[in-house]
Amino acid sequence: MKRIISLLLALVIAISAAIPAYATGDGNMDSGGSGMGDGTKTNYWNPGMDGVRLSVVHADNRAVIGSVVDWSNQKPNANIAHFGKVSKLSYNTGRTLSPAVGGYVCVQPTQKLPKIISTGSSKASIAAIRSYFTDEQVIRAIAGYVGIDFDLLISGDYRIVVEPLAYLCYNGQQFAMTATEAALYDQTVNGDLRVKLGSLTHKNLPLAIFLEEADLGYAAWSGSRTEKASNGDIISSLGIGIVRFNEVTTPPEPGEYDYEYRVNTEVITSVEVRGGQSDPDNPVSVRFNIQGRTYTVSNVYYPDGDSQLAWVRWRTPAEPCVITISVSVYGGGSAQGTITCNIVDLDGNDPPNPLADDRNDAFRLSSIPEKEQVTSASWGIWSPWWQENWEWVENWQKCWHTDRWTDADGKTHTDRWYHWVDNGWWEDHGWWEFDYNGYSAGLAGSMKITPDEKSPTATASTLKSGYGVQEKVTAKVTTNQSAAVTAAQNAVTYFPEFGYENYWRLLEAEISGRSTTFQFKANPYSTYDRRTHFTPIWYPDGSYTPYTWLLDCWTPAGMLSMNLTDSVTIRGNLWEEWHIAPAKQR
Repeated sequence: MKRIISLLLALVIAISAAIPAYATGDGNMDSGGSGMGDGTKTNYWNPGMDGVRLSVVHADNRAVIGSVVDWSNQKPNANIAHFGKVSKLSYNTGRTLSPAVGGYVCVQPTQKLPKIISTGSSKASIAAIRSYFTDEQVIRAIAGYVGIDFDLLISGDYRIVVEPLAYLCYNGQQFAMTATEAALYDQTVNGDLRVKLGSLTHKNLPLAIFLEEADLGYAAWSGSRTEKASNGDIISSLGIGIVRFNEVTTPPEPGEYDYEYRVNTEVITSVEVRGGQSDPDNPVSVRFNIQGRTYTVSNVYYPDGDSQLAWVRWRTPAEPCVITISVSVYGGGSAQGTITCNIVDLDGNDPPNPLADDRNDAFRLSSIPEKEQVTSASWGIWSPWWQENWEWVENWQKCWHTDRWTDADGKTHTDRWYHWVDNGWWEDHGWWEFDYNGYSAGLAGSMKITPDEKSPTATASTLKSGYGVQEKVTAKVTTNQSAAVTAAQNAVTYFPEFGYENYWRLLEAEISGRSTTFQFKANPYSTYDRRTHFTPIWYPDGSYTPYTWLLDCWTPAGMLSMNLTDSVTIRGNLWEEWHIAPAKQR
């Protein structure tokens, strides 16, 4: 199956004559980089020791499909250190580094890779990279190694994620790492990797491939193409290219809001502060102005070339509205100046009153939806500490002396002379070092659907249509920074009889610390004011599966959420419970 799809930028259009006629896919990639610094015997990278990490993800739920593979024209050292085969998308949803030595395998593709990482004397060609990864034969090979059918891969529901990869020597140990892994690892070694190999790990590697259009939740890169990037920028935006397979590429419309929150919900709003260095001698503070109230975050510290999240915890209004938050940075840094928040109310869209004579002869079961699911997040705080470096400050001064003596004739003489004395002092010519303290949060949840106790013939998991079901959702948040994380505060349940749309129930929450229990609100159509949802009388026999989206667990790195389902079995209907006896004859 062959598709010819135009690439995205005018640059690509200009060179389209050089792209083979058998190309397929849409290469969302651009690149940058500049000169490389000098290495040492224990810290170096050799030009050409590069490759790519390839993963296939579903375009809608962003789940990684099949195997993640590394490709390179080189054959790395057998004892190389590495972090496994992990996609950038997995790291951005909370996966942590898992270092290992040995056992690393990469593929040497039959069709050799183009140069991936530029050097000062030899530039990589983004046109060649795009052409390579939109080539049908290359994509067929990727499909084979990943373990996905080629026609399914190019159906439009999937993306190929391409990450630049470097084989380098750090402190005498050979490493294989993507740009994202380099930034995460630099955080664990408190910036030492950037100091020793920053021209590679924080410039030419992450700038080898980045997005020219937003996709899969990643923004198009608009920062410098020649300067070192911060760990935060690399992790969030750099070192990623995407191959799409749409017949007609329709770029998503830019989002109108930075955040969408629910009414009367405790939330966390954050900005990334960068620029220069912030330390106790030159501190940065951030002020958030929200509906006339000012929240100040002081002592926002970070090293030169990096960044720091600053956040505020607040409660949204009780009514839907749009709020504009103004952000001011004091002390030399910079951050996003305006944040627009859409506050929505999920309540008030309950299903209508079911009737005993309802019918739906055209009913067809819909697929269970999958909304955004992020069950873990990580962030960190830079902590400065003073590295003493005492140096002697010289202060040479003349020390004068006077000698008096009388000669043989009785004549008195006076001589003045001096010698040099260092009246210096010790001064601390130290500097600020930084430690990165990492934090994380995880969300776990479960959902249980049971027949209502008022259903006279129901068992633990079976009932007749027309009777009600009850629901219990439990959620628990774990974290090592409680002040920066909220409990899960909302859960919304959708039902199969409505195709999981149009109507839903916002569950009632009972929060205790970081644990939450949710259940249906009392049903106004229930004779006994039960916390129940009535199944329609016409629902066919078989599995009845409500779907719940658990959400509004907020962290500095964004919202955690989960997709949950549970089922009961429908067998028969409530009319079978009724018996009409003939009238007695008089």
